[in-house]
Amino acid sequence: MSKVHVFDHPLIQHKLSILRDKDTCVKEFRELTSELAMLMCYEATRNLPMEEVLVETPVAVAKCLHIAGKKLAIVPILRAGLGMVDGMVALMPNVKVGHIGLYRDPKTLEPVKYYYKMPPDIQERDVIIVDPMLATGGSADAAAQFLKESGARNIKLMCIIAAPEGVARMQKSHPDVDIFIAALDDCLNDHGYIVPGLGDAGDRVFGTK
Repeated sequence: MSKVHVFDHPLIQHKLSILRDKDTCVKEFRELTSELAMLMCYEATRNLPMEEVLVETPVAVAKCLHIAGKKLAIVPILRAGLGMVDGMVALMPNVKVGHIGLYRDPKTLEPVKYYYKMPPDIQERDVIIVDPMLATGGSADAAAQFLKESGARNIKLMCIIAAPEGVARMQKSHPDVDIFIAALDDCLNDHGYIVPGLGDAGDRVFGTK
């Protein structure tokens, strides 16, 4: 079963409280989404392997640590996931960014892929799928499956807010994918929105509500 990591860092929880507020403006919402992604990425990459290197300082040679050659990729689910990319890239400037565009078929209600572009060596990279909301889990489930079909094997999912229904679906479909979130909310309402949630993250990031 995949692990669910809920971040309780005070800075994350403080920013999340402002993000939820219905009166938070588009500019602040966009900035907070990026800041939260940066802080969460810091925690989600905590277990990257390290190796010792020697660095010559102006005074002497220091034994230091750096990341042991791991290649990373961020894969936002369009469109709301784009709001999390800049904060993560600021923390990891050399990371590669793939994109997955999905929409829900009105008849089957299943996710349909309309855009898919990955780094050519995606099978060699650790992948972090990002989307602010994990609601039903349909999009995240599909994104993980498409990535596995492309050869990706070490995949994580990072969302700001999750519903129990989405977590359960991901754990059932992809027990190898660990989930990183800032909050696990109560449930989904009849319209598929997370309760208490924060509304439609895509609309609030891009000002289209």
